Amino acid sequence: MGFSKALDWSYPGAMRDLRKFILLVFAAPTLFGTAIVARAQTQSSTDGTQSSADSGKETQPRGFWTDQSTALMWAERDNGKDVSWKGAVKYCRNLRLAGYSDWRLATIAELGAIYDRNANVPGLFGSGKDNFFTWHVKGNLFLTCDEWSSERANDDRGHPGGYASHFDLNEGQPRDDPIGWPYSYTNSRALCVRGSGK
Repeated sequence: MGFSKALDWSYPGAMRDLRKFILLVFAAPTLFGTAIVARAQTQSSTDGTQSSADSGKETQPRGFWTDQSTALMWAERDNGKDVSWKGAVKYCRNLRLAGYSDWRLATIAELGAIYDRNANVPGLFGSGKDNFFTWHVKGNLFLTCDEWSSERANDDRGHPGGYASHFDLNEGQPRDDPIGWPYSYTNSRALCVRGSGK
């Protein structure tokens, strides 16, 4: 049906065609919206992310990322607040995400393997929600500070509690910090990992 023909009210099917046109105009946003939502849900299921609606008891509603080069599965964000080394170990041990309960802190080598100086991933630095920062990390992981590793450092310095290793995923550098009282754990986070083959 041509547009000029539709405006010709003597055309026998003009009213019927006009009703079809009106229905199409009002139905299109709904149809396209449904298609967009369906596509987003499909994308979510293929890239390892989860919405809060289908995450159930998961403590990380954003989901996870699997590094194909190492077959390690990473929580898609760190714990988001200052945590002691022992608290970080406990946090990952207690994490329930994507149906798995065998999460742990990463080693220094594992953290080093997700550093990518060419990646520029937005995140935060510190406790303020406006402290925007860029991290050089694979997988678009959302980080909020330096990440504790699972490794205790050799302690020949005599500090009570010893040392543990951090990894700075902006500079790509590990460092050791004293742990335990009276030492601060400001700007220290827990980023959890698991072996995806388990």
